[in-house]
Amino acid sequence: MNPRSMVLVALGGTFGVASRETLGLALAPLNGTSDDASLPWAVMLANIAGAFLLGLLYGALAHRRLVHHSTRLGQTLRLLLGIGFCGGFTTYSTFAVGLVLMAGTVDPWVAVLWGLGIVTAGTVASWLGLAAGAGRASGSQMQTGSLP
Repeated sequence: MNPRSMVLVALGGTFGVASRETLGLALAPLNGTSDDASLPWAVMLANIAGAFLLGLLYGALAHRRLVHHSTRLGQTLRLLLGIGFCGGFTTYSTFAVGLVLMAGTVDPWVAVLWGLGIVTAGTVASWLGLAAGAGRASGSQMQTGSLP
């Protein structure tokens, strides 16, 4: 990885992490007490929104000439926004630990169902983002292929 790439990823990641923290602070009143057997709403929202944003970006990088992943602009956007911002904004580790903690305070199957629900929502959000980024009204029109 060259220094330019590292700077772009670090810059995007800084803004992604700051955005997630801001979201967490804004949604803190919805989380209940620290003894609560729930995942923080900000973690769930950040992961689902981040999946949509990453899909939107990758859809555009794969299908839009100006920002195509083969162009310098496309490569810059992938590093800055995809790997950097979305990587910093989303948080798999906090999600996973939250599920483990939840499983220790409620029926473990409730935690499993929450996990499956959030992963499913993230997958659907990614699919919708890819369709929107590609400029397609329906995901069924999307062609499969490699992401940048």
